[in-house]
Amino acid sequence: MGCCSGRCTLIFLCTLQLLAALERQIFDFLGYQWAPILGNFLHIIIVILGLFGTIQYRPRYIIVYTVWTAIWVAWNVFIICFYLEVGELSKDTDLMTFNISIHRSWWREHGPGCVRRVVPPPASQSLDDHSYISVSGCLIEFQYLEVIHSAVQVLLSLIGFVYACYVISVFTEDEDSFDFIGELDKYAYHLHPQKLVQLKPAYQSK
Repeated sequence: MGCCSGRCTLIFLCTLQLLAALERQIFDFLGYQWAPILGNFLHIIIVILGLFGTIQYRPRYIIVYTVWTAIWVAWNVFIICFYLEVGELSKDTDLMTFNISIHRSWWREHGPGCVRRVVPPPASQSLDDHSYISVSGCLIEFQYLEVIHSAVQVLLSLIGFVYACYVISVFTEDEDSFDFIGELDKYAYHLHPQKLVQLKPAYQSK
């Protein structure tokens, strides 16, 4: 295959997915978003597996990557629906933190242009509660930043899915062609065994 083949394109796409996943993982860690952190971790492992399978011509690894890509698209579509509050979903719930903390997306307080100001709470309340932190001046609301991140993941995954299917088909055809050549050699041997030339060492007479 040439450098502009589907295999090289898939390697490039897997590299982009790794970079995008690592960038997203950093900000999810900063925001204590445990559900996305777990998803990103699994995604990074599977993408590395797919990258290895593409480089080493292992179609089974690419099949695992392809199946995971479909799951990853569904997960990111759910995140988009979550932050856009589609149906009964609400971005103000603790779903992304498994209901073990009140943290929200890191972009909620640190987005582009955001000014964070702490409002003194009543004495009976804790200062750590996010409801007493005022954020203003954001150029883009945090939910739209999360939607953009997920949309990028969906786009890369869909393109990667298409190229992964193509690479699997190419690898499978190559394996079938090698098997056909091997069977053809066996058939030729059984058909004309007398034509098989055996090489013997030559000895010089003294």
